[in-house]
Amino acid sequence: MRSKMPNNLTSLKPTAALILSIIGLTLVGTSTWAADTPKPQVALSTTPAVNELVSLEPLDVHPRTSLTIVEQLRHNHFLKKPLDDELSSRVFEKYLQMLDAAKVYFMAEDVAALEKYRYKLDDALIRGDLEAAFEVFNLYQQRLTERLEFLVREIDKGIVEIDFTTDDKIEVDRENASWPADEAELDRLWRQRLKAATLSMKLNGKELDEIENLLRKRYQNRLKQSRQTKSEDAFQIYVNAFATTYDPHTQYFSPRTSQNFNINMSLSLEGIGAVLRNEDEYTSVVELVTAGPADKSGLIKPSDRIVSVGQGETGALIDVVGWRLDDVVELIRGPKGSTVRLEIIPDGTEDDSTKVIQLTRNTVKLEEQAAHSQVIELDRNGQAYKIGVIELPTFYIDFKAVQQGDPNYKSTTRDVRKLIEELQGQDIDGLVIDLRNNGGGSLQEADSLTGLFIKSGPTVQVKAANRRANIYSDNDERIAWEGPLAVLVNRLSASASEIFAGAIQDYGRGIVIGSQTFGKGTVQTLVPLNRGQLKITAAKFYRVSGQSTQHQGILPDISFPEVYDSERVGESSLDDAMPWDMIQPAVYPHSEQITPLLSELQGRHEDRVSDNPDFEYMRTLSARSKANSQKTHLSLNESVREKEKADDDAWRLNLENQLRVAKGEEPVESLDELEEIQKALAEAEEEADDAMLIESGNVLIDYMSLLRQVALVESLPTGDQATTVQ
Repeated sequence: MRSKMPNNLTSLKPTAALILSIIGLTLVGTSTWAADTPKPQVALSTTPAVNELVSLEPLDVHPRTSLTIVEQLRHNHFLKKPLDDELSSRVFEKYLQMLDAAKVYFMAEDVAALEKYRYKLDDALIRGDLEAAFEVFNLYQQRLTERLEFLVREIDKGIVEIDFTTDDKIEVDRENASWPADEAELDRLWRQRLKAATLSMKLNGKELDEIENLLRKRYQNRLKQSRQTKSEDAFQIYVNAFATTYDPHTQYFSPRTSQNFNINMSLSLEGIGAVLRNEDEYTSVVELVTAGPADKSGLIKPSDRIVSVGQGETGALIDVVGWRLDDVVELIRGPKGSTVRLEIIPDGTEDDSTKVIQLTRNTVKLEEQAAHSQVIELDRNGQAYKIGVIELPTFYIDFKAVQQGDPNYKSTTRDVRKLIEELQGQDIDGLVIDLRNNGGGSLQEADSLTGLFIKSGPTVQVKAANRRANIYSDNDERIAWEGPLAVLVNRLSASASEIFAGAIQDYGRGIVIGSQTFGKGTVQTLVPLNRGQLKITAAKFYRVSGQSTQHQGILPDISFPEVYDSERVGESSLDDAMPWDMIQPAVYPHSEQITPLLSELQGRHEDRVSDNPDFEYMRTLSARSKANSQKTHLSLNESVREKEKADDDAWRLNLENQLRVAKGEEPVESLDELEEIQKALAEAEEEADDAMLIESGNVLIDYMSLLRQVALVESLPTGDQATTVQ
């Protein structure tokens, strides 16, 4: 996992993204406090003990909980990994990574001293022995505290003395860096990090005295937090270092984390509608809940990082860099209708510049996530076409209404069937199912929705470990739409979306258009424990063709530019993600009607969008964002950074104005003016023309045209066929 650095200095406990999308504000990879009492300090190395630092020991309940988790993973996880030296080594590495991802706390000699445990953790886990786990954590706590105290001393010297005229650079991705050789190298790294944080704030308009006070308060608070760390924290991190070696969606929830998880699952939570995780010192956005406040605003997106949180329109912004995830969530969470302000670092920025956005908290209602339709009219060589579009934000079913026996309960399939009937009444020529940003939902609905477009047959296979696949099938021979069909997807189309798109593609029933999907092809179940609960991956999804949707996702038939960087968003970006594989295909009818036409369809699409301003904009922005994400160092020279920022702003303004002019709109004078325009459009719930949707309609028209040509050829005598199709 990449370590994006400046503006943040300390990392208490970063974890991987581990949880599914839920309405409200969701925690991913959280840490928790417990009410246990730490034991007195025990020396761990030759380094003197830090005042007030205490040595943690496992609670009496922890060995039993650990043994239960070990047994659950060994016997019930999809991957039957042997608990051996190889796994032990991976747990060791993962644990160090979770504690010190940027390699700025432990020194080489610390890691060398801990190497004795590399191949012993498997045996310790089998015995419920947590001695090594707590020794490592206590050493980490010691080094963390030392670094925080060092920072406070450096700040007290006065940041006004920092020289921003040198050619110094900081490494922003230390994942593959060596462990610091000694304390002197650590001091150098941390002075660089302090300089980087100071410069980032200075470039964002803060004065030096304000920066100094902010940083001092930040690290004094972090120091106080570090001394309040409990045994439950150490246990959760260690157990998750073990659990996530199986896959990134398997996770132990401590009692407090379980409580937050259950609140989220009740769908009663009022917030901004975002899935969040700890990533190094930042709270970063993983996913936006469709139709939630954050999604509707258009102001925040996956991989953006949250720097500070403010209440209301004027409340002070509270710096949350280095905070526990659940504490950040408490700040963002709030009553419906209230305002929260977030200072964020947008993903893909070159220099960690921040901006402040304002969101109104709300709950997400089922009706706001319901399928809805529209008709787009396109002209092709003087002929008008009507393309029906059904946007599907999620795969939903009102389980409460079903349980109460309500015959009019809402579900994806029911609503889509009605919408298709309405669209047919408008004489549409083709249909696009828009699954962009659809993170999944009900498996049942993915199965039944597929049935609206096929006569009958299998739709998806679900396979548990060492068992035959369970095949879900559509047995209703009624077809709601038999005409030309396209399915539009993107990188955030996941889980149930991938099941539906994969089935349509496997049957040859429609054209899948867009970009590679997320690749979430696993099934999790919650197991209650004597303390907390375990989310465990118990099964995998497979397409009727036998291909897994895991890791690879769905590869579209017609490719559009990537909006999201696949190295930062998607299953393949997660550490220890389970691999793609295949099983025996199901028996199903496959049409070869589409396959011979794909090359021609792709060529026509590329010709059409070669000078399309929207597509050129997306291609250019995507390339720029990827290039920025590949940078390994960041200058600490103020004039260099000012020029980089000015150049980047000028580049972005020019790109935006090129698009505006090409679309007949007036150019803007500044990015601030553009942001105000976009904010006004969001508040008015007005949407600009959707270039990807329009192009999907054009691809569908091409498909219809080619089908007519093929039909004409097939209807002619053999001798005339060669001269007919153009």
